[in-house]
Amino acid sequence: MFKRVLIANRGEIALRILRACKMLGLETVGVYSKADSDAFHLKHVDEKVCVGPASGSDSYLNIENIIEAGRITGADAVHPGYGFLAENQDFASACLENDLAFIGPSPETLKLMGNKAEAREAMQRQGVPILPGLTSSDLNESSALKLADELGFPILIKASLGGGGKGMRVVKDRHELVRALPLVKAEARHSFGSEEIYLEKFLEQARHIEFQILADKHGNIIHLGERECSIQRRNQKLLEEAPSPAVDDHLRKRMGETAVKGASSTGYETVGTMEFLLDGEDNFYFMEFNARIQVEHPVTEMVTGIDLVVEQIKTAMGLPLELNQNDIRIEGHAIECRINAEAHSRDFMPSPGDIVRWVPPAGPHVRIDSHCYHGYHISPNYDSLLAKLIVHGRNRTEALRIMEQALREFEIEGVVNLIPFHLRLLANPDFIAGDYNTGWLEQHLAALT
Repeated sequence: MFKRVLIANRGEIALRILRACKMLGLETVGVYSKADSDAFHLKHVDEKVCVGPASGSDSYLNIENIIEAGRITGADAVHPGYGFLAENQDFASACLENDLAFIGPSPETLKLMGNKAEAREAMQRQGVPILPGLTSSDLNESSALKLADELGFPILIKASLGGGGKGMRVVKDRHELVRALPLVKAEARHSFGSEEIYLEKFLEQARHIEFQILADKHGNIIHLGERECSIQRRNQKLLEEAPSPAVDDHLRKRMGETAVKGASSTGYETVGTMEFLLDGEDNFYFMEFNARIQVEHPVTEMVTGIDLVVEQIKTAMGLPLELNQNDIRIEGHAIECRINAEAHSRDFMPSPGDIVRWVPPAGPHVRIDSHCYHGYHISPNYDSLLAKLIVHGRNRTEALRIMEQALREFEIEGVVNLIPFHLRLLANPDFIAGDYNTGWLEQHLAALT
């Protein structure tokens, strides 16, 4: 059992983890950069430690400093949140070597799932459907062109160690493929420290559907249904909902069982997410596995009533799941809008600055996950997420109405933000009908600005 948890992150997820720890009666340690000394969650932790300057690479990615913070504060576990070091196998290993439990997968699992090409092959061996493609061991210009001739364009080039929507490029003909191969390798080397890439057939007009996995150290593993994540710009999610408008009970059962089978084959023992692409004929294909808590986890919590972060901590302590698959009920509909400090009319340019007015919405079935407050400074050093606005309704129509009103009540001044964008999105007939895919937003951006 844990007594004190170090929260190795910042922003809204740090506050979310703190609340889960308090629910379990655990003490907390906050780490922060010099740019984050006024972070809201630091007012509520039991102890706090500065781990470096504003640059994320020198603070929130500084493994040595974070481990030392855990040592001097007497922490016995570390929760990495999402982003930064959440899926870093070296960090997980360093925690274990220093008698700090890592609230996440084992280093071995992180290594497997962190390499998307290897994860893809591992899932294929378990019978999980994948898109046809070519991994790095056999990849050169000649083999890439041969694959493209066999499959037809478009082809997706992906960095094996990529993540967060980075390290991906779609090519539409032989010339683009030849030109893009060295460029993507260089991008991968610069961003992820490895130029390993792989190719797969690009599935046009597909939906991005992900399944929430919950597992423990005793071999128990279940899924908590799906999330619809197809509203994306440049592979970055902007709105999520659960359940998906495109997934019926039969398809949910098929996909959920496949997700559990794939995760179980790796010995998975915590919270994770299996991501699929879904075509118009209800065929689905493994995309990747995220071995961490997801940004969009609240929509699953809203429709299942299960606190995923609490469950994540409990399973890390070695406690068995108190739920089985038959206990899971998807009730109603939840939607999450990511309120970023960005100007959607200026190509989603980040808008750092000081918040001079902050009035979040309230009311039944409305939830705000945010670290912001009146007077808070939005730093250009980190991501632009201000808040996640989440609502729940008895059905999708009701959830859309609640979300529209919540967005209209939400007042933010001082930084440009995505509230106007989300209001336009919610008014779009295609979106109202649930008729969209991963390419839809890029095609309709002009009408939404």
